[in-house]
Amino acid sequence: MKHDSGSQVMTCDDLLIRRAEQADADEVFALAREFGLTFSPEREAFDRALPQLLRNDDALLLTAVVGGQVTGYLLGFVHLTLFANGPVAWVEEAMVRTGSRRQGIGRSLLEEFEKWARSREAGYVAMATRRAPEFYHALGYEASATFFRKVLR
Repeated sequence: MKHDSGSQVMTCDDLLIRRAEQADADEVFALAREFGLTFSPEREAFDRALPQLLRNDDALLLTAVVGGQVTGYLLGFVHLTLFANGPVAWVEEAMVRTGSRRQGIGRSLLEEFEKWARSREAGYVAMATRRAPEFYHALGYEASATFFRKVLR
């Protein structure tokens, strides 16, 4: 395993976890389309958002690269709170390509995000998901709240 302060974050066998780059746009967009939830990602909106996310100091967009291909990504943020006496971290999106799951990619993405969140003095990491509860429990996460949302479009 190798850690450094450049764009390369971690290597382990054939897996590289690193910050996303503009050149990853096509592969990350394809993965974002796998979500298949309420929203269907549109390329024009994605292309507007990606450069802003890459420049945002409070955001971290990680990619998991295997054999030169982006096989997963994680987008998360750190933001200040009043109730937690400081910042907390929130995973907004995490996706590993179908067929590449159960190989440690999601775990590696989340562990690298946790390191970043700790370096930003976040009190905890949270996310809203109904998928893969066994995965999150195995990494020490616990169910904490019910998630409510209202679509505004």
